[in-house]
Amino acid sequence: MAPIDQVHLSFNPQTLTILNAVLGLVMFGVALELRVEDFKTALRTPKALALGLLGHHVLFPAMTYVLIWILRPEPSIALGMILVSSCPAGHISNFLVQMSRGNTALSVSVSALSTVVALFMTPLNFAFWGNLHPITAGLMKQVAMSPWEMLEVIVMLLGVPLVLGMWVARQYPGFAHKLQKPMKILSLLILVGFIGGALAANFQHFLNYIQLVVGVVFVHNLMALTTGYGLSTLIGLPERDRRAITFEMGIQNSGLGLILIFNFFDGLGGMAIVTAWWGIWHIVAGLTLATYWKNRPPLSLAPASGTTA
Repeated sequence: MAPIDQVHLSFNPQTLTILNAVLGLVMFGVALELRVEDFKTALRTPKALALGLLGHHVLFPAMTYVLIWILRPEPSIALGMILVSSCPAGHISNFLVQMSRGNTALSVSVSALSTVVALFMTPLNFAFWGNLHPITAGLMKQVAMSPWEMLEVIVMLLGVPLVLGMWVARQYPGFAHKLQKPMKILSLLILVGFIGGALAANFQHFLNYIQLVVGVVFVHNLMALTTGYGLSTLIGLPERDRRAITFEMGIQNSGLGLILIFNFFDGLGGMAIVTAWWGIWHIVAGLTLATYWKNRPPLSLAPASGTTA
């Protein structure tokens, strides 16, 4: 069995082109639910909004860098962890926040702004942390990927559909409203299908190396979720806001991560397997936590206001 860093997962180029278009369609569906008012609402809770964005795009990548020093995974797995931590919030975070009785408006606002900011922060974070860490720097030099190339792809996959979806929602609100529910279902099915398809096409590789990533992904995701809840508690946010920030930090757009891996890294084994498993695990972990919180109504006041959560 070859070392995981030498394994390259296969993916049909034509299928990848279709999936690029499909991810754009998913982003378009997410944008149908966004309004300019969502951003105005977010500005009324600047502390929560700032924590959501800084936690997602600054703190989580930095913590991933430290975690790689501690766990010392194989270089391609470490590079996959950095890429996952550099991606924007996953599309199902809003659904999980709503299910957990958290602040959905805050979640939508953080997700939307996270996606906009990711147009620049995803390639910047990936290039910075990937080249900085000695475990991953060698692989970064081998692929010689330009952050500007990644920026171009992300703008096409996220930026254009985001603007188009918000424009449709503004110009044709009735039509956009009718599309929202089926697009939510379609988005989840596409995400699961995409990840499942990537794994099925490389099932033997997945079986051979899965034991190398299960523990890593569990710790990585747990770190994101607990940091989101812990920091929002520390700064005195209400319980509903804490739940929203928890999911915004712990749910990543792993579908985007996989597409970038197949576009720029030729399906590098460790990166692809860790990112695909992230896509499965964060849904399992997110649904488990949301179900737990669903049966526990959040108190309206944070501990700083004189109540307990």
